[in-house]
Amino acid sequence: MAVSLADNDDDDDFSETHEINVTPFIDVILVLLIIFMVAAPLSTVDLPIDLPTSSAVPQKKPDKPTYLSIRRDLTIAIGEETVHRAELTMTLDSMSDMSKDKYLFLRADRSVPYGELMGVMELLRSGGYTRVKLVALEGPPTAAGTPAAGPAQP
Repeated sequence: MAVSLADNDDDDDFSETHEINVTPFIDVILVLLIIFMVAAPLSTVDLPIDLPTSSAVPQKKPDKPTYLSIRRDLTIAIGEETVHRAELTMTLDSMSDMSKDKYLFLRADRSVPYGELMGVMELLRSGGYTRVKLVALEGPPTAAGTPAAGPAQP
């Protein structure tokens, strides 16, 4: 709402005001902010995996990473979609945004045996996917130089 303080005796009771009304602009910005606040947590992988901790320096993550997860019950998932072991490389080959030069981020639950983890990595290697990065939680190193066993922030 605009108010004119000029003392005008003309019949211009409804004259135009030349001020910018920013209220609709602020409303749009607030709606966009709420949309982004709601959508941001939905863009992460939501499988419950108990990852081990690591004291390594975090590296820059690509725009659209491909996560391969090994759950506690030894099932494999690409993103959030469960995949059979025999169809793992075929499913990766059929993905439009996946190539053999792109990194795969391998997440494995803490309780997964080392042999199972190496078996999945061997399946990936035999399918031509040799660029694999292991995912862990960030944790502070202890006095012995190994990461702390307690819960850490992802």
